[in-house]
Order: sequence, then C-alpha cells, then structure tokens
Amino acid sequence: MNYPMIAQILGRMITVEAGLMLLPAGVCLIYGESPLPFVPVILLAGLLGALLWRIKPRDKELFAREGFAIVALSWIVLSLIGAVPFVLSGDIPSYVDAVFETVSGFTTTGSTILTDVEAMGYGCQFWRCFTHWVGGMGVLVFMMAVLPMSGEYSMHIMRAEMPGPVIGKLVPRARKTAEILYKIYIGMTALEVVLLLFGGMNLFDALINSFGTAGTGGFSNRAASIGAYGSVYIEMVIAVFMALFGINFNLYFFLLVGRPKEALKNHEMWLYWGIIAFASVTMAINAAPQVGGFLQGLRYSFFTVSSVITTTGFATTDYNLWPEYSRLLVVLITFIGACAGSTGGGIKVSRLMILGGSARNEIARLIRPRSVRKVRLEGSTVDDKTVLCAQVFFFLYICIILVSALIVSLDGFDFVTNFTAALTCVSNVGPGLNMVGPAGNFAAFSDLSKIVLTMDMLLGRLEIYPVLILFVPRLWKKA
Repeated sequence: MNYPMIAQILGRMITVEAGLMLLPAGVCLIYGESPLPFVPVILLAGLLGALLWRIKPRDKELFAREGFAIVALSWIVLSLIGAVPFVLSGDIPSYVDAVFETVSGFTTTGSTILTDVEAMGYGCQFWRCFTHWVGGMGVLVFMMAVLPMSGEYSMHIMRAEMPGPVIGKLVPRARKTAEILYKIYIGMTALEVVLLLFGGMNLFDALINSFGTAGTGGFSNRAASIGAYGSVYIEMVIAVFMALFGINFNLYFFLLVGRPKEALKNHEMWLYWGIIAFASVTMAINAAPQVGGFLQGLRYSFFTVSSVITTTGFATTDYNLWPEYSRLLVVLITFIGACAGSTGGGIKVSRLMILGGSARNEIARLIRPRSVRKVRLEGSTVDDKTVLCAQVFFFLYICIILVSALIVSLDGFDFVTNFTAALTCVSNVGPGLNMVGPAGNFAAFSDLSKIVLTMDMLLGRLEIYPVLILFVPRLWKKA
C-alpha cells in the first residue's frame, strides 16, 4: 500500500473542499449572514490539506487497491469535514445528524433529518445542495478535472468512483475524460438554471434545484420540495432534466463529436426510456381517481417516476398516499436506478441487463446442456468476469439492504418504513414510504440507525466494493 501517495491525494481533496466552502461563505455575505460557520473550517481544512499535499512520495505508482482506498477514504473524510459548518451554525446541532445530512448530500441521496428546512440559513442551504452537484459526477473526478494529476493511476480512481459495471475512457487520458464529463455536466446544469429562471424562479432557487437535479440528489430549500412552486412548467423542466441526467454521459459525448448513431443505438438507454414510459402511464391510470383524472395523474406520475428511477428524490405530491400498485412500482424502480455512467444511483439498468442475459443463458443450458452462450450488451460480448461481478454485486446489494433494515427495525417502526429506509439509502433515492415518504424525514431514527443508513448511502454511491475493501486487513499491508 502506497501510504504517502494516498495521503497526498487526500490532501488535495481536503484543499479542494476548503476552496469550495468559499462559495457558501460568499452566499452568507450576499444575504447578510455571518460566514463564521465556514471560516474556521476553511482555514483548518486548508492548512491540513496543504500539509498533506506537500508530502513527496518516492514511489508515485498506484494500483487498483490504492484507487479503491483513496475513493472510499476521500468520501468519508470530506463528509466528516463538510458536516462541521452545519453544527457551528446551529442549523443541525447534532454532529451525527450533520454527518448524515452531508453524506446524503455528497452521495446525492437526498434523505434528510431536517424537519424545517426553510429555517436554515442561506449559506448552509447553498452548501447542503451544492454537495449534490459536487458528488454527482464524483468528488475525485471533479478534482481530476480541475487539478493536474500525472500518471496512469488516475484511471484506477475513475474506475473505483464512476457508477456502473464497466468504465472506460472517452479519450486516451483519464484527466481529459474528466474535463469532458464536467464540461457536459456544467453545460447541462447552466441550461437548466436558465430555463428555471425563464419560468419565474429566482436565481438562488434555480441554482439550488439545478444542483439537486444535476447530481440527481433531491435536496430542496422548500419543505414541499418542487411541489411548493405549483408550476407545471417548472415541474416538467425539472422532470425532463432529471431523466436526462440519468443517461450515460458517454452518449452526450458521442452527440457532441458528431456520432449520433452510436448514441441512438444504445440498448440501455432505450430500455431506460421504456421503463419510464411504462411506469408513468400505468401509475397515472392507477392513481387517476385520487389525483383528478388521467392527465393530472400523468403529470404527477412522470415527475415521480423520473425522480425515483434517476434516484433524485424530488417530489410534487405525496405518492405515499397513492394505491398499492403505484407504491410497489415506486419500490421496484428504486431498485432499478438509472443508466451506468450517469449521476444516478440504484443497481443500474445495464447491470440488470447483464443479470437478465445470464439468467436467460442458464435456462437455455437446461434445455441444451452442450450449447455455448455468452451474455451480450450493446452488441459486444460481456466477459465472464463482468457477469460474475454483476451477480456478486446484486447479492451484496440485497444483503446490505436486509441487514440494514434488520438493524433499523430495533427502533420499533413498521416494516415498510424500515425496509424502504434501508432501500432508499442504498439506492441513493432519498424518500421511501410511510414515515420516510416524500412528506416525512429520518429525524426520528436513533443515532445507531442514522449511522447504519449513512454507511448505506456511501456503500450505494460507491457501489459497495471501495467501502467494503477498507475492512479487509490485507489491503493495508505494504507488500
């Protein structure tokens, strides 16, 4: 294990976070608030980061295991530091609650312990939602986009942080790939801000809600979320952009470089749109009697499906009150998640395609034992190692949800609350059902449950392996 290099990269990340906190400190000054909750954190984090950054490793070579460790440690350290301003400001007095909220922000989950978000100061509201935007594409991908990182080791970091069963480079250099991804990310975010301003939303709210949409996070500065605006235009803009941010960003790159055929023939994308269409229409039919007709139901269902499948977590209505079919469909698409290579969470559509292909081949072998079949995805054969990784991932995913729900059940809440709380945190969706539905929150859970659910959010965002590897003793051996 190359400890000096790990420490140096952690120093870079802490320094970047200190720099990012200048933005909410500036927001405090703009709105006449004291920036003191951010100032000591900026100074101390900047000093610590600079000291670690000055470490000069003799060996700059990193391998996959260092990449996993760097990613997991970076997300944990940044969350622990990022939580401090909430405590210093008094907006979230409990440090456990503040860490829960910060991890929920960086992992783009959107689960909250706040019971009165509108009472929070402008600076902390901005920081809370800005963590969505930073975490959406990945905090280390962000660092690679803004800081020079020499060596091939940057690809190991991208593989450990980017969501999906496979990760490749758009161009030969990993840092250039990070720059391209962030240019697309920034451009789409800016376009959404402009469209929301056109719909009558003020600049602060447009930024806050665009951060949540782009990162598929779901934090809002309104207690009623997007439903507080009561505007069909605003709802549809956000619903469409949520769906767009749930698509593999490689496809946008193909469109930009004049290769639209490669983007349009992507099977994962079409299955993703098919799921959204099917769920939206059937949910609208099912909920129509409660919401005032099919068209009104389609308005609410499309927004809800777009929010849940992309794991954003915004809401315009309390779908927790809808019929059982709609509630169960919400749970199912919470499992599915968005496309690989997007800012969304969940199992991922492509991973489910691999699992489905594997199941189909096994059934075919029962009929014709000597037949040789391979799983195919996007016209290419998926190697056996990737298929096995998808199977193991799915097994671990289910186990984590069940074990977490079991621990959370010690608080004595009902089964649906416990199960969907664990599911929504692992899938990085935000709201679940019953007590943790769109109109609820996670405030009533014990500190033990909040710590478990915080770990669930990290496990879900980093796709399990980087976090679990930290607990393997062999990882920390030098040889």
